[in-house]
Amino acid sequence: MTLPGTPDDWLPRWLPLLRQSVDSAGGAPVLELGCGTGRDTEVLVANGLGVVALELLPAQLELAHQRVPAGADFHQQDIRAPFPIGEQGPGEVGAVLASLSLHYFDWAQTLEMAARIRRTLQPGGLLLCRLNSVRDVHHGAQGDYPRIDPDDPDFLHVDGWDKRFFDRPQVDRMFADGWNWVGLEERTVMRYAEPKVLWEAALRRA
Repeated sequence: MTLPGTPDDWLPRWLPLLRQSVDSAGGAPVLELGCGTGRDTEVLVANGLGVVALELLPAQLELAHQRVPAGADFHQQDIRAPFPIGEQGPGEVGAVLASLSLHYFDWAQTLEMAARIRRTLQPGGLLLCRLNSVRDVHHGAQGDYPRIDPDDPDFLHVDGWDKRFFDRPQVDRMFADGWNWVGLEERTVMRYAEPKVLWEAALRRA
């Protein structure tokens, strides 16, 4: 685990693997699920990678457009809606990036999201994602937050958002079918002005 206070400059170490995965898919763009204000989009584009980026919130998407005025194809949509690439022609995408965007759903939707991403990727394609940890105490993992489902203790309503927090067995269950692990690490980074504990995962479609 990295030490508290580590800047959240996480993506550069994965760039060689992302480039390899994109090249193996004939140069198809990276599919970014939940781009937010475009922090990661900017890194990808600056390093010569094409990006199709999805974001639900219009205000966030506008900031992403300002940050990355060229080199990315932005779409305003819920990531549960059909992807603009990869679902019309399954298996066409070489790499999917989902940083802190896959933990807003009930468990059935979470498993379906993992399955959809897998179908979108070509065999051997790369998923690089980050998920809230159950030890993310500064961002909702502890506190008097209501459960959304009484039988799902780690799916909470936190400050207006439905948020899931993962322990290691839950991460394993999410990716139990049809994936090969490249790496998994629980890390602590500085995010939103406080230490944030998250899982950083890299997997390939089997």
